[in-house]
Amino acid sequence: MTQAIRELGTRKVGDGQPVYIIAEIGINHNGDLNLAKQMIDGAVKAGCDAVKFQKRTPELCVPRAQWDVERDTPWGRMKYIDYRHKVEFSFDCYKRIDDHCKANGIQWFASPWDEEAVAFLEKFDVPVYKAASASLTDRTLFEHMKKTGRPMMISTGMSTMEEIESAVAFAGTENLLIAHSTSAYPCPVEALNLRMIQTLKAKYPDVPIGYSGHETGLAPTWAAVSVGATFVERHVTLDRAMWGSDQAASVEMGGLERLVSNIRDIERALGDGVKKVYDIELPVKKKLRRAS
Repeated sequence: MTQAIRELGTRKVGDGQPVYIIAEIGINHNGDLNLAKQMIDGAVKAGCDAVKFQKRTPELCVPRAQWDVERDTPWGRMKYIDYRHKVEFSFDCYKRIDDHCKANGIQWFASPWDEEAVAFLEKFDVPVYKAASASLTDRTLFEHMKKTGRPMMISTGMSTMEEIESAVAFAGTENLLIAHSTSAYPCPVEALNLRMIQTLKAKYPDVPIGYSGHETGLAPTWAAVSVGATFVERHVTLDRAMWGSDQAASVEMGGLERLVSNIRDIERALGDGVKKVYDIELPVKKKLRRAS
């Protein structure tokens, strides 16, 4: 059995390790590099381990029938394919992101949604690739990510157990991480099904299991850590009222700081499961216990 530990750059992720906390910027930057940098800075201040983006080649990811459909956007009404290009960062932008993250001691990576996006991200030394829930059945994309030799993290939203099993069988468990997720934005608490984290840990004991949350509020993510998530991911934003489909299910910077701080408290509070009498209990024991 392979130990359920993965090395993502300089960080080890898995049971017995500090929870690996990912602030997903995704496309909440709305194509503005300065907004992305502000969110990176917020993630650094909060104590996150990584920030994550999404990378698409619009012509490959947007169905041809939707290219010319006009949408209202922050830049006015435009064709959907033009909007998708507006929110994609160039190589120069990602180079600045790479430099900014290195200077501030935080990792970054992305979810590539197509094969060209994998090739694009290979220009950088990202620690892991994340397959979004929508990509769980995309074997061609999986194959491109596998060929890089980098760890692969998969999300399991909108998927049956059979689809998860098929994806894991194809990807192999040696270099894999699995995130439990429910793909609703925002997700109602009754659909979070956090016990799936324990189900996945029992089914795949040699794979680090985590949680990718899309709920409003912080308590379910703390609960995910309590039931064994070894990494967690939450969308982040500067303002939940900003334009964009993911903003409402995102955590603002103040909430991100509370999220991380309380995860670290939970880690310390969980302990090792071995019963002991702590030194701080001895005066109370001496005062209150009548018989020994």
